[in-house]
Amino acid sequence: MAVPAPTTLKPKGKLRAGSAERGGRSDESVGARRRTPVPLFLLIPAIAILLFGMGYPVVWQIITSFQKYGALQQLGGKAPDFVGLDNYIAVATSPTFWEVAIRSVLFCLVTALITVVVGMALALLMTRVPSGVRITLQIALLLAWAMPVVAAMTVWIWLFDRRRGVVNYLLDLIPGVDMNQFNWIGGEPFVFFLVASIIVVWMSVPFVAFSAYAGLTQVSTEMVEASQLDGATGWQRLRFIVLPIIRPVIMIVLLLNLIWDLRVFTQITMLQDAGSNSSDYDLLGTYIYKMGVAGLNFGQGAAMAIFVLALTIVLSWFYIRSLLKEDQV
Repeated sequence: MAVPAPTTLKPKGKLRAGSAERGGRSDESVGARRRTPVPLFLLIPAIAILLFGMGYPVVWQIITSFQKYGALQQLGGKAPDFVGLDNYIAVATSPTFWEVAIRSVLFCLVTALITVVVGMALALLMTRVPSGVRITLQIALLLAWAMPVVAAMTVWIWLFDRRRGVVNYLLDLIPGVDMNQFNWIGGEPFVFFLVASIIVVWMSVPFVAFSAYAGLTQVSTEMVEASQLDGATGWQRLRFIVLPIIRPVIMIVLLLNLIWDLRVFTQITMLQDAGSNSSDYDLLGTYIYKMGVAGLNFGQGAAMAIFVLALTIVLSWFYIRSLLKEDQV
């Protein structure tokens, strides 16, 4: 019986295994190089600045919220007294504070939603109009966005002035409408917040419009044209193609507007100075300022600030949850 000649398959297998081992070591070395901690060390200065610039005020607010901190403590004449949860109890049992909190939440929800809708409409308009009209619209939005808040508020107060305001003058020209001496910013609270919401929306729309327009430029025109050939209407293309693609942009601008409108301060303060300083026109920003800074009750003011921080986290939780889900995918 003939014995078969030895083959070189086994050595080749060993060679392949060796080469695989060498390749594996090479891959491991590449992976090791990729996992170098140098980028983490480079992030340390930025993280330190954020912790100091943002973390220190929050820590100070938390500590102050458990203290009796008034005029004497501010001037250094007396050390702060630790009062435990007394400031939080005083805030939680204040009916005025809860009225202001509910009013602020409704205000920020309404203004943020209107801002996003109007901004999206302008962004869609910029994708449809000729380039000359688009550039003119973009310049107008940029100028409105770049205008300082105090200067813009001065103009708005002139517009709604009850004696020489342009708004009352134009409305008086309508037959059957009598708006002579109508008090927009010193009368009914609803009218006051209507004016405030118009101003806040006007100042916030440019940011939403530019952000949404940048997102719309990333939508594939081939996909939109294909859906149009398949018989999809304009609303169907917007709902099922465009909006899902730019959904991250919409969510982030909505979240930012919720946070900004919840903490609005300058617009409300200047309208109150021009109209009436009644507490019926307060939102959380102005109420905390009056109680904490103007009222020299920094302990309760800090407790209210912590409440606003918690409320901001609650309002933005839907976005945080979506980020966590995306990281898990």
